[in-house]
Amino acid sequence: MKTIASPRFRLLLLAFFVFEAGIHAADLNKVVYYSEYGAAGDGVTDDFDAIIRTHAAANEKGLRVRADAGASYYIGAASKTATIQTDTDWGDARFIIDDSKVSVENRGKNVFNISSKLSPVKITSVKTLRRNQASLGVTLPHAAFVVVTDSTTKRYIRMGLNKNNGSAQTDVFVVDKNGNMDGATPVIWDYNNITSMTAWPIDSGTLTVRGGHFTTIANQAESRYTYYARGVGISRSNVVVDGVTHVVTGELDHGAPYNGFITIVGCSGVTVKNCRLSGHKTYTTIGRANAPVSMGSYDIIVNKAANVTFKDCRQLNDIHDRKIWGIFGSNYSKNITFDNVVFSRFDAHMGVANATIKNSVLGHQGINLIGSGVFLVENTRVHGASFINLRRDYGSTWEGEIIIRNCEYIPRNGARSDAVLINGSNSGRHDFGYACYMPEKVTIDGLVIDDGNPVENYQGPKIFAPFNADYKNADYLEKYPYAITREVNIRGLRIKSGKPYIISNNRFLFRNVSVTEAEQAAGL
Repeated sequence: MKTIASPRFRLLLLAFFVFEAGIHAADLNKVVYYSEYGAAGDGVTDDFDAIIRTHAAANEKGLRVRADAGASYYIGAASKTATIQTDTDWGDARFIIDDSKVSVENRGKNVFNISSKLSPVKITSVKTLRRNQASLGVTLPHAAFVVVTDSTTKRYIRMGLNKNNGSAQTDVFVVDKNGNMDGATPVIWDYNNITSMTAWPIDSGTLTVRGGHFTTIANQAESRYTYYARGVGISRSNVVVDGVTHVVTGELDHGAPYNGFITIVGCSGVTVKNCRLSGHKTYTTIGRANAPVSMGSYDIIVNKAANVTFKDCRQLNDIHDRKIWGIFGSNYSKNITFDNVVFSRFDAHMGVANATIKNSVLGHQGINLIGSGVFLVENTRVHGASFINLRRDYGSTWEGEIIIRNCEYIPRNGARSDAVLINGSNSGRHDFGYACYMPEKVTIDGLVIDDGNPVENYQGPKIFAPFNADYKNADYLEKYPYAITREVNIRGLRIKSGKPYIISNNRFLFRNVSVTEAEQAAGL
């Protein structure tokens, strides 16, 4: 017979479990404020230690944190980080991060880090991996986000003014606690010599951080590649950042770059929504080829992460201002989504596997891409020099498919310009550490090309740039062959100038591309 416990008994039972967990009953659902741990909130007193103490106490007791209404917290140059492991509401509070002093103790530390209480696991029993492998063959305490490297194999061997000797082969993927791979984050390389593999536990619950207005008083350091962090780092899976605003003041004609005010590293399932973020000034420095190069800061960085979404986010400064560096960059990541985003740039440096940009607007730096899988651009307006730029410094490679659906392309935001949908370059004579591919298939399903201000002798928009102007006949030899697109499907293309499109000015290179078109229309 089923027994129903009385309300009094259930309350006593709850109190017992709370006591056993080390949490006082009075702490249930309690919110702690920074002022309780000594924060003045006057915009002058350095409140960083008080903020750190508040989060440490909240983390220990499992309590929520809330900033004091109307407070202004000054954060100085100390080499410290406040660890966030519970829901946090910054509300209308302001945070002043002062990097203008020469004495910033450790520029590489974040002010806040959102982390898990669960400990990572080193996996040493797995010695090899194969591309698209279905299981790790191990059991884990939790579902996990796995980062694997092979330091003996170099990929992304960069060419150009910032050339380098490449980076350790790196991959990221999600597994369940039985070691089964998530098919949405497949292994993309073979690993014959695994030098490290770490499983970062995926928390089952969602941690939410919301609100807050942050001002960074920019550093005045020499313009070298000495990156500053000094923002909000996220290393926990299943996190929502909602309604954060970040502005930058005090930028001079020189300064060291920032590596992201919001940095998402080593985790899966992060959503950044309703945020207002800032591009930084572009500086000049000397690159690795001993020549001047442009250098700037990203306000958002996604490194070694998967399933990351930016929704309803905006860049506060002008997305067409060429003095401002691109706002977003990523490396070694999978399944990145922009949804209703207005940014100056989408930039995948050292590879993204699968990405989606929808309902968005991208400014003067447009879409810069390296990676694999399916890249979908939908209901989006792009103002870049090209619609998509496959980065030449990493081989202009996209191993997979590109889909452009119901979009608009305004070359160089209406300035006098040529119109190129897919730009890039690969001579076939540089070793990037991997085989390089153009997208095997390109689908254009509804695209308006606003080419109303063309260059002199404009012949019409090009689907592809020349990619290799020297490859004019079969005598050209590629030491590292570059695979050319096989198939282009076009439907609903509208061209404002009335000029017909051209596959490429390099007709020989693209001679074998199969083009299928329907509803081709000239003019608007």
